[in-house]
Parts: sequence; C-alpha cells; structure tokens
Amino acid sequence: MSNLVDVQLAPDGVATLTLQHGKVNALSVAVLAELGAAVRSLSEAGSGARCVVVTGGPKLFAAGADITEFTNGGDPAAADDSFGIAAPGQVEEVGRAFLEVLGAVAAIPVPTIASVSGFALGGGLELALACDLRIASAKARFGLPEILLGIIPGGGGTQRLARLIGPGLAKELVFTGRQVAAEEALRIGLVNEVVEPDDLTSRTAELASQLAAGPPHSLVAAKAAIDGGLEGSLADGLRLEQDRFVGVFATEDAAIGVRSFLTAGPGHADFTGIGVTPS
Repeated sequence: MSNLVDVQLAPDGVATLTLQHGKVNALSVAVLAELGAAVRSLSEAGSGARCVVVTGGPKLFAAGADITEFTNGGDPAAADDSFGIAAPGQVEEVGRAFLEVLGAVAAIPVPTIASVSGFALGGGLELALACDLRIASAKARFGLPEILLGIIPGGGGTQRLARLIGPGLAKELVFTGRQVAAEEALRIGLVNEVVEPDDLTSRTAELASQLAAGPPHSLVAAKAAIDGGLEGSLADGLRLEQDRFVGVFATEDAAIGVRSFLTAGPGHADFTGIGVTPS
C-alpha cells in the first residue's frame, strides 16, 4: 500500500482510518482501494476492532471524488477539443469502486463514526453517510455539488441521504448543490453532534471508547437489526429484531449485564465479548 489511508488499532478496540491524500483528500480509485482493503480487514472476525472511526484529519474530511478520473486526460484549458469526458467503461469503473467500497464501510459489523473536520463534499459526504454516526466540527461543511458539474451523486448520496434526512430535504440539497454548515446539518439530522474544532478529536475518541467498551455482540445485533429492518417491511423488521433479541441472550455479556443491572443499576457492567455472535 502507498499510505493513502492510515490504519491504527488501539488496545481498546477503537480502529481509526485516516484519509491522507493530498490537500483535499480526493477519493481516487487508488484511495478507495486502500480504504476497501482496510475496511475488509477490520470487518473480519477476530480483527479486534470494536468501533471504527473514519476521518480525514484535522483540516477536512474529503472534498469528493477525483474529478480527473472522469475525463480523458486532456487539458480542460486547451483551446482545441482534446479535452473530453472519459469513456463509459471508465466512468463505470469509478462508480463501481464507490459503490463497493462505501457499501463495505456501511457493512462493517461494529459501530462506525465519521469524524468530520472541514469539508465533506460529494464522495466525502457519501463516505460520511456510510458510517453509523457523524460528529462534526463547528467549521464543517457538507454538500453534494455534483449537479453543478452537470452530473449526479454516484456513491450512494441520493439513497443514503434521503433515508437519513427525508426525500424532500435530500432533493433540495441534490438539486441545488448547496453546502450546509455544521449547525444546519445538526438541525436537519445530517450529523449527530457538533463540537468546537479543538474538541473534535477528543470527543470522537470519547464516544468511540464508550462504544468499544460496550457489549460487542449486542452492538453488532442492534446495528444489524436497524440496517436490515430498513431494507424490508415493518413486519420483516420486527421479526429480525426478535431474532437478534433472542440471539444476544446466548452471550456471556447478557448474563453480566443483567446481573450488574439488578445489583448496581445500569452502566456498571464490564463486558467480556464472550458468546455466540448473532448471525
């Protein structure tokens, strides 16, 4: 690998994936390939990851796809007609990379957090949307500006955004391409929390450590129930929830948690992670 994505796994099970591709963290096919490899490794049983943080570092998250990969390589400023859009096969290749890798991010079985400092635009916002939770710096800005380029989002933006904030608001943001400041993002449900820029790293670490210390099988089951339930009818979702509900009682953590609640109240259990992972 060429270190386009830095991977760190702390002893407490918090894995941090940091994009580090130039000044704007453009999501090129190469960056997506490294991100996908890291995600697949952390998703394997026995990886030790109990929560995954995705970040672009202290200045920005990711400004979007590498737009040059959608061209034929010609100079856009040239007076001749050498510049053009890439062949359909190349566009499809880039789109497939986004679809597969962001799908893999969404499928990480443990909780995921996007820690967003600065811009999260286009593919960058789509990456954040593929995570379970989003914590933003007060200076963060979000948007899907593809319409301003004469195209549309192709990394899940039209689908995940509509499911998160509703189709009306999603259509407005997609149709206009306008950017949303952090406080508006919080108000419309695009992010879960907004903190001061200097507090973003510590707050993300605090939440990630809290989730990593939780009962891992129950967190996996809860995530699977929510995500899987959204894919079908309410009745299907309720059946899935019941299956997961019953399944977590086969874990040692269930006995630890229930006993701790009855003797000391909630929030005092030390979970082991031992038991049968609900399938």
